[in-house]
Amino acid sequence: MMTRRLVQLFTGLAMYGISLAMFIRAGLGLDPWDVLHQGLANRSGLSIGVVVIAVSFLVLLLWIPLRQMPGFGTLCNAILVGVFADIGLAVIPPVTHLAAQIGLLAGAVLANAVASALYIGAGFGPGARDGLMTGLARRTGWTVRFSRTLIEVTVLAAGWLLGGSVGVGTVVYALAIGPLVHILLPRFMVATSQSSTVKEPSASTC
Repeated sequence: MMTRRLVQLFTGLAMYGISLAMFIRAGLGLDPWDVLHQGLANRSGLSIGVVVIAVSFLVLLLWIPLRQMPGFGTLCNAILVGVFADIGLAVIPPVTHLAAQIGLLAGAVLANAVASALYIGAGFGPGARDGLMTGLARRTGWTVRFSRTLIEVTVLAAGWLLGGSVGVGTVVYALAIGPLVHILLPRFMVATSQSSTVKEPSASTC
């Protein structure tokens, strides 16, 4: 059981990072958090992976006043998604033909959904950004949906102002990822004491 959970966790995080690279190479827009990551990367000169890791640990600092406790999966998420995003960008070439961009975008959305279901289903704890969302909801009494919307609108606006890519892919991701993870998650859910806490997949599960 533990072996399966670990394999799911690491496979999911690797796929998540690769899917981020696919979104970037498609060039049709990113999800809200990655719009912020790309904007920061463009302004700082750092790689997208390094920025993802840095933002993850900055977000984890916000868990302290929310009294959130990171799990093993939380810490793995904070590091490995960024590592595999840079690996993906190193091996996936840019595409310019619209048909190829659309195909890469579709593949990125599907890969991201499978990746999310894998690592959430492993039950090792939420990613830094999801923990911020659920912690904010718990501490304020707001709904998870409202907390998620508030956070993602804020980071999307900040990322756009920094030059991050907003486009049709942003909309496609927002509409598709929730239903896809909802369908896929039961297939990968491993029965653990934490699994009962996973009730609503986020539109950004990193």
